[in-house]
Amino acid sequence: RLLLDLLLSDHRDECIVCDEAGDCRLQELAWRYGVAKTSFPGEQRTCEPREDTPFIAYDPGKCILCGRCVGICEQVQQCGVLDFAHRGFDTLVTTSFGRSMVETDCELCGNCVSACPTGALQDKLSRHACRAWEVTPVRTVCPYCGCGCVIELEVHEGRVVRVSSPVGVGPGEGNLCVKGRYAFQFIHHQDRLRQPLVRRGGELVPATWDEALDLVAGRLAALRDEHGPDALAGFASARCTNEENYLFQKLFRAVLGTNNVDHCARLCHASTVTGLQRSLGSGAMTNTLADLAEAEAILVVGSNTTETHPIAGLQIKKALRRGATLVVVDPRRVDIARRAHLHLQLRPGTNVAVLNGLMHVILAEGLADEAFIRERTEGFEALAEVLPAYTPELVDEISGVPADDLRAAARAFGGAARAAIVYAMGVTQHSHGTDHVLALSNLALLTGNVGRRGTGVNPLRGQNNVQGACDMGALPDVLPGYQPVDDAAVRGRFAAAWGADLPAAPGLTVTEAFDAMLDGRLRGLWIMGENPLLSEPDQAHVEAGLRALDFLFVQDIFLTETARLADVVLPAASFAEKDGTFTNTERRVQRVRAAVAPPGEAWPDWRIVAAVARRLGAGAGWDYAHPAEIMAEAAALTPIYGGVTYERLEAGEELFWPCPSADHPGTPVLHVGRFTRGRGRFFPVHFEPPAEPADEDFPLMLTTGRVLEHYHTGTMTRRSDGLNELAPTGFVEIHPDDA
Repeated sequence: RLLLDLLLSDHRDECIVCDEAGDCRLQELAWRYGVAKTSFPGEQRTCEPREDTPFIAYDPGKCILCGRCVGICEQVQQCGVLDFAHRGFDTLVTTSFGRSMVETDCELCGNCVSACPTGALQDKLSRHACRAWEVTPVRTVCPYCGCGCVIELEVHEGRVVRVSSPVGVGPGEGNLCVKGRYAFQFIHHQDRLRQPLVRRGGELVPATWDEALDLVAGRLAALRDEHGPDALAGFASARCTNEENYLFQKLFRAVLGTNNVDHCARLCHASTVTGLQRSLGSGAMTNTLADLAEAEAILVVGSNTTETHPIAGLQIKKALRRGATLVVVDPRRVDIARRAHLHLQLRPGTNVAVLNGLMHVILAEGLADEAFIRERTEGFEALAEVLPAYTPELVDEISGVPADDLRAAARAFGGAARAAIVYAMGVTQHSHGTDHVLALSNLALLTGNVGRRGTGVNPLRGQNNVQGACDMGALPDVLPGYQPVDDAAVRGRFAAAWGADLPAAPGLTVTEAFDAMLDGRLRGLWIMGENPLLSEPDQAHVEAGLRALDFLFVQDIFLTETARLADVVLPAASFAEKDGTFTNTERRVQRVRAAVAPPGEAWPDWRIVAAVARRLGAGAGWDYAHPAEIMAEAAALTPIYGGVTYERLEAGEELFWPCPSADHPGTPVLHVGRFTRGRGRFFPVHFEPPAEPADEDFPLMLTTGRVLEHYHTGTMTRRSDGLNELAPTGFVEIHPDDA
């Protein structure tokens, strides 16, 4: 009581109008202990409220100096933006020199707001929208990067007014990034598609659902009958649910008769699936995000982790607090590199040389795990023949990485009891991306860092359900569960379940599809929730291909740049308006739940796909009432999902595939005791220069990257006023001497 009495003596009493009323810890404790007013009247601090960021408001007059915001910023985010200033009665929490958070290293994640027990820190987007007790929280999954944070959409009168995250739940454990917490304005944005559109007289005009669906089915059927099934293709979506991607590929294979189905993984982690499938037997992240915090050494290659996967970055920061050694391999001095003990700043495209150089030192200095190599791997002799050539001096010459730094990095990684590899598209988006992945796998096998917590080969997937879209068979060469389309036994099982003969030849990839559009092999294209006109390389080539089609059909939540070229556009529901599941980068399957109704006449994507299938003459098995029925069908045909059910997910079980049966607990760590393929296999690779090296005519090398504030083509994040204020345009970083 005395502590509460003292706190209230210097606390501005605005409970009646304070936005945190009903959700304020100080208010709750004062009520519980019967402290109605302070018995220490006197002078109060007079600090002006601050409104100088797009998302966070700060009122020092309501601050009780508990230090929670300082702690989470310093210890969890490790940004060091907030701290105590002045002394005694004048003490307050502020930034260095009282600057705006925007002018500091603040990431505007809002985790300080979630930690604040009073109304001192508030979310500006939700302030004054409603009272705390008037919202209905709906638990679902973040729609942005592959971390898959659990979020709660707080709904009032049919609108999402705030996003929060339950403490200790999911990959983020209650923490979010700026996009996950604040980039929800797109849900109710005025630009949302609300009714079907069809092209008449060169213009997209409103139509009824029956008109639009009949047109889509009629055109697809006509093109199939005239030119054959392989004249059609579909681009699935890493932003749609597992159930929607499953139905999409099922329609193309069982109803239209083609394997021409792919999605954006082709441009990010297709080389991961290929490389890790060959070497380890499973083309996915071997460990959980939480495992990263248990590593003694972490090697980050080609990943701007703290910007592109901020919650994965938090686990690396946690490992650093525990004394781990961080080595970053990246051409740019990105944020994660500034935190590293060693930054190997290589020339773009020289990853294989650097990785082979690391293994050269590890082998030469006796740091390889000989017992692991002997008992659990094969092909080591071939690797041992390749590595002696990659001396630190040669690697220095090829990559620009100093030989001594390479040796130090090898000793740090090879000498650790638990070492983890983290990588992203700086590894995979190369002409030799699969070789890069195989080199990373070789390094993990050489040091025995697979099959244990705090270890592993951990590709960070770029989008919320790119892992799930791959799992569900939205690829041209595999059916759900990575079962090959050219395997007759596999096709037979699916054909029996779907009641249709299935094509045996692998289909076109995304990149091959655009060539096929231009040479006339591909006549019709169906795009579900993708915007290739912005996301694909060579925009002119993509646009020419799309315009060459006889029929283009798009379903999306906005009239994207791609949708503007379509013959039919159907309005889809966003993640906040439908049920289903997402599978994040660590293979964790999580429930997505509808929080609000779709705008206008919009439908969930699964309902659109099923409706088109029925109009194309599909037989029984397309009258789904709920996505749970779709998952049950997918799980029955997909061994790695065999034990995944909505009932288990609703009960709060954390299911990581493979989860082959209803009584299986899931597999957080792959390859424990045995690799999926039996033994892990070394695949020695040699360095090959990039396909297009810099030369006298083109002396500069351009590499791409993401920024914290935006996502993919900006379809969702560019609808956030605050994010546009923080990052209004793209930019180029260039050395001053080159500029």
